[in-house]
This record gives sequence, C-alpha cells and structure tokens, in this order.
Amino acid sequence: MSILPGEDKAGLAVALKYAPGDTAPRVVAKGRGLIAAEIVARAREHGVFVHESPELVALLAQVDIDRHIPPALYLAVAELLAWLYRIEYQGSSEAPPPLSLPG
Repeated sequence: MSILPGEDKAGLAVALKYAPGDTAPRVVAKGRGLIAAEIVARAREHGVFVHESPELVALLAQVDIDRHIPPALYLAVAELLAWLYRIEYQGSSEAPPPLSLPG
C-alpha cells in the first residue's frame, strides 16, 4: 500500500506505508508546519489519499520514523486502510487485489 498521510488543524502530518510482508504499517514521514505542508502536498501530487484525523495523527506522531505502528493502533489504522481500499476500487471494473492486513 502507498503512503497514507493525515493532517490536523495544528499543521501536523504523518505518513504511513504498508507493504505486503510488513508486520504492520510504518511511519515514513512526519512533521509540523512547512514540513507537514510538504508531506501533504507531495502526497496529493502523487494522487495519494490524505485523511484528516487529528486524534489519530497525534497518536501516530509519537511513533519514530521507520518504526511500525504500535499494536494499540492496529485496529484504527486497519479500519482506515480497509476504508481506503474500498474507496480506491469503488466503481472500478478492475477487481481489487487481495487485502492483507496484519493479524
């Protein structure tokens, strides 16, 4: 799965990446202010979904870069990824690839 950034009203952004074989999504970028704006701008340039959830972003911002999200956030992030997965393939004639989230 591609990078999944989020941003809150305070200008905080966190980008996640989940790839098949990963045990959990990883934080691949995070920042405040101009860095947050750049994370979001680059995501949008590349057609990557931007989800705004201040509470989730605040929790994810506590995770170090290149670290997997903690098990306490698995359910919230899995629900977001599953929702995004459905959005990406809604109305598409292409069958979606199998969804594999950490168990």
